[in-house]
Amino acid sequence: MKFVLFNRPSSPATLPGLLTDKGIVDISAVVGCSESPQATMVSIIDRYDDLKSALERHVQTAPVLDPASVRLCPPLPRPGKILACIGNYWEHAQRESKPLNMFMKNPDAVVGPGDTICLPNFTAPSSFMHEAELAVVIKGPAKEVPRDRWRDAVFGYTCMIDVTARGEGRFTWPGPIMSWLGKSFDTFAPIGPCIVTADEIPDPNQLHVQFWNDGELRHNYSTDDMEHPVPEIVEFASQVMTLNSGDLLSCGTNHEGLGFLQDGETVEICIHGIGRMSLKVHDPLKRKWERGVYMGHDSTHHDAVRRHRPETVIRDSRE
Repeated sequence: MKFVLFNRPSSPATLPGLLTDKGIVDISAVVGCSESPQATMVSIIDRYDDLKSALERHVQTAPVLDPASVRLCPPLPRPGKILACIGNYWEHAQRESKPLNMFMKNPDAVVGPGDTICLPNFTAPSSFMHEAELAVVIKGPAKEVPRDRWRDAVFGYTCMIDVTARGEGRFTWPGPIMSWLGKSFDTFAPIGPCIVTADEIPDPNQLHVQFWNDGELRHNYSTDDMEHPVPEIVEFASQVMTLNSGDLLSCGTNHEGLGFLQDGETVEICIHGIGRMSLKVHDPLKRKWERGVYMGHDSTHHDAVRRHRPETVIRDSRE
């Protein structure tokens, strides 16, 4: 199933729905609405096993809404935690795995389909870039989950754009600002368009990730290239802290495809099997950087993105 949150033009209420091949089905009569849209989605995650049969019946008879007639919202408007991998892809013919590492990204930075990424109104960062990523939606509480039981802690998957301010290290304003702050400005965590339940994704390490900027293909890679696949990420994160329902684990990106974000652009992310969404970019300072894929330290060009992983790498998610 593909769960969404949406608004109708005639009402400010945010409702839960299912995205189907025919359109969107309002499921509020089945699942109810909690005190906030985030709480509504967390309640669906916690009760999904009990709700599934009723939802399947409801979809057969309920009216279907044209997606063009509603506004999709981020499916998790305010996650309790966003933990994001640093790097985590085999790149540049590298042959030794880097240690798995993660940082926390500001949950208040979340926006959704059709929203606007707003670059901050000061000049310290040297640039702003996109990182298209697979995000894992947690079903908790989950603590010290061994990798051979990783599926117990996973409700589903969504798309995330890890928007990043870059500079020397990250940047200085007025003092050193480390990685998590450079990634945590308001609007720097677009997620959506839906949450796909785990039963519809046989292997999260076999997904095709793409990202366009004004129609130009930039990111274009397979999640099969992760250095540390999803089972290992779940194990690692849950060793450090308790993961709760509605938390997000973002799996990192293939840096061979990074590019700048600047005023007036339209960006679009697609993870095949999950969904596609687009957003606008606004910069109050109207800064300009070179268009196209960044040819600097991290990146080459999307046409050159290939599977660099050693053939001996074991894919735990297939076991």
